[in-house]
Amino acid sequence: MKDYDIAMGIIRVTEAATLQCSKFLGRGNSETLDKVAVDGARHAFELLPIKGKVVIGECELEKLPIMYHGEKVGMWEDDQVKADVAIDPLDGASLVAKGRPNALSSIAVTERGGILSLPKIYMKKIAVGPRAKGSIDINLSLTENIKKVSKSLSKDITEMTLMIQDRDRHSSIIEEARGVGVRVKIFSEGDIAAALATAFEYTGVDMLIGIGGTPEGTLAAAALKCIGGELQAILTPQNDEEINMCKRAGIDDLNKIFTQDDLIKSDDVYFAATAITNCDVLKGVRYLEHKAITESLVMRSFNGTVRFVKATHNLDKSMLSLD
Repeated sequence: MKDYDIAMGIIRVTEAATLQCSKFLGRGNSETLDKVAVDGARHAFELLPIKGKVVIGECELEKLPIMYHGEKVGMWEDDQVKADVAIDPLDGASLVAKGRPNALSSIAVTERGGILSLPKIYMKKIAVGPRAKGSIDINLSLTENIKKVSKSLSKDITEMTLMIQDRDRHSSIIEEARGVGVRVKIFSEGDIAAALATAFEYTGVDMLIGIGGTPEGTLAAAALKCIGGELQAILTPQNDEEINMCKRAGIDDLNKIFTQDDLIKSDDVYFAATAITNCDVLKGVRYLEHKAITESLVMRSFNGTVRFVKATHNLDKSMLSLD
């Protein structure tokens, strides 16, 4: 895949999704946000030089106004590469509706067969950045993992910061983390932004743990693979139907540990994200007179390149605007 064409093309996808839904910041109408984000992404996909298929999206039903499993995306011209696409045009609709931080649009692209297609269920995951790679084990207790990461980073436990989502299912690990003495940063939504924060030392975030969706986990795995971090995950089906969904996907061992290399099988994955609202890594959209400023990043695992892109969009001329 051509680096420049793909890298800039996928940034346009996340920028377009971001620009569409950012107009609704704080307006409380979360039910419309997914649709407008998807509309923006689909518009930008028309310029992306791939024969792409969505393998990780929001659902498997074509009739819904979201990116669906099996959807064709890209230009689909004869000489273009066949590609797998994982996308979440908007992670954090309620965050945007309430004007809260951590909302992100993100995408990962590999050659065909490079992304593991998982059923949309929950997974337990633990993630760290490059400096702590090799120090985590999802089968160990949280306390043991904190101690191992602390040693790897040469940081006192009281200096470490752990990200955990604010959910009832996480109450016991939040209590355990506080008992160990680690700093706990609790977030309401935005799994992908939280995982991304572990990858960049300047955020001060050292580790993420918790249970979230498989689409978000796969996109987080792509980001961490690009930058040399680590993610481990175990599927956590909640009922018999979800167990059967796993079996239909060819997953019989529900205790299997998935690494970033299992979830992203290709050694050449692109990942891009644009912040809708402020995140630890990127600033959200700011509006000026007839202009909007976005902050994005794009990474490629093959060469380890990480690009930060600050773009000023003239809203009277931008091809990314649907108005």
